[in-house]
Amino acid sequence: MARTLPSQREMVRSKGVIKKDEFVKVITRTLYSLGYNKTGALLEQESGIALHSSRVTSFMQLVLEGKWDESILSLRVINVPIETEKSAKFIILEQKFLELVQNGNTVDAMLMLRNEISPLLINTSRVHQLAACLISHSQQSKTICVSSRPDSLEKLQRLFPAATIVPEKRLEQLVEQALDMQRESCLFHNTLDSELSLYTDHQCARSQIPSETVQILQAHNDEVWYLQFSHNGKYLASASNDQSAIIWEVRDNSQLCIKRKLIGHQKTVCFVSWSPDDSQLLTCGLEEVVRRWDVQSGKCLNIYGKHDLGLVSCGWFPDGKRLFSGVTDKSICTWDLDGREVVCWKGQRTLRTSDIAITKNGKRIISIFRDTSILVHDKEVKVDRLIEEDEVIISFSLSDDNKFLLVNLINQDIHLWSLEGDFKVVSKYKGHKRTRFLIRSCFDGVEQGFIASGSEDSQVYIWHRGTGELLLALPGHSGTVNCVSWNLCNPRMMASASDDRTIRVWGLGRR
Repeated sequence: MARTLPSQREMVRSKGVIKKDEFVKVITRTLYSLGYNKTGALLEQESGIALHSSRVTSFMQLVLEGKWDESILSLRVINVPIETEKSAKFIILEQKFLELVQNGNTVDAMLMLRNEISPLLINTSRVHQLAACLISHSQQSKTICVSSRPDSLEKLQRLFPAATIVPEKRLEQLVEQALDMQRESCLFHNTLDSELSLYTDHQCARSQIPSETVQILQAHNDEVWYLQFSHNGKYLASASNDQSAIIWEVRDNSQLCIKRKLIGHQKTVCFVSWSPDDSQLLTCGLEEVVRRWDVQSGKCLNIYGKHDLGLVSCGWFPDGKRLFSGVTDKSICTWDLDGREVVCWKGQRTLRTSDIAITKNGKRIISIFRDTSILVHDKEVKVDRLIEEDEVIISFSLSDDNKFLLVNLINQDIHLWSLEGDFKVVSKYKGHKRTRFLIRSCFDGVEQGFIASGSEDSQVYIWHRGTGELLLALPGHSGTVNCVSWNLCNPRMMASASDDRTIRVWGLGRR
């Protein structure tokens, strides 16, 4: 007679952090993955803990058999969040579409793309790729259309919570992460930044990384391009292709809710910047104007622009009394709060679309001024210095202590530059995907000990800042992740913005 399922509170070992049923499921999944099917089945029988519920098993079988309508209907009886159900439906319909194209049923595929996939409003860039599959005799079509049902099932497994479906090779991933953390501990004394506090215990390091989706924000109607937490950690601002920005308030329970939706731009909102005291917010329309908003009332306080020119970025001076912006004529202009132009640095100072930053002491202005060069202008001594790269620069991020610059390159590398003494690269990060879009990275975690980045493969990548080791690749989004922001006042909270029109809030979740 099989034993009854253990209580959800039954734990393994005395620390009470490992749930017995989840632990057994991971072992069972590993046995099946290694081909030990009899041993896996025996463990399920002896423990009384089924790897998957009968509903989940039925769902997985329907996907493998290509019973698309039935598999979509069965999603409703599986215990997954509503937003996950929508993303799962997209994956299922995507596989159905690809098989129709591969079998030459292009008319049915076209109708399906128009009537079933596009209305989901998920991953518009992928929808465009699927449309390319309908172009006959196209080499690109042949490449994009290659897919298999097991591949789709694996995507679904990564999408669902581990408590619902245990992903393939989950144990291997956990062991690899533990070994990475252990290696990170051994390299502690060799870190290039002696002031950076590294985590000497691999389990402690992993516990500091928010790697579980705790909330999905879905108020934008189009791709979310940029987001940034306020300095005090109480708010998150997001910018979207839907021509709006949203101010989200972080509640005491760490849940975010809409405080204000900012409407007024006539083009995509591509950038936001918090005032030093977080009472005001700047929003920049893509090659349009900059608007200044009162956070509490949501009122637009002023509009900044130049006749016949557009603005491409924005930021605050440390005193909060002036603001600056890159202009489409490649100049950099500053205004006082009333809208009077204070000074404009003419000539090749920035690109048409690029980042600009100013240090906290107000002495250095940093901008991308050529495809492969970043200009560091020292206002005090009036000296220009260059950061030179061999590849095209996509974006950059300034560390909170203003000593380092994180530079994203077109070849998918991320370089960490020291801004002290002779400028030099002190670390490199690899692994994320970027082929077409503007991807942003940031300094994250306790004492900014991690590097986080968006990616075109819909994942958030996190590296150890000192060693350059890739620690985690977090799935969940169904479109390109454009930007990541970490809450400086709560390093266990991170947010990511995606083309799938959502913002994912990441936390520690259950450990």
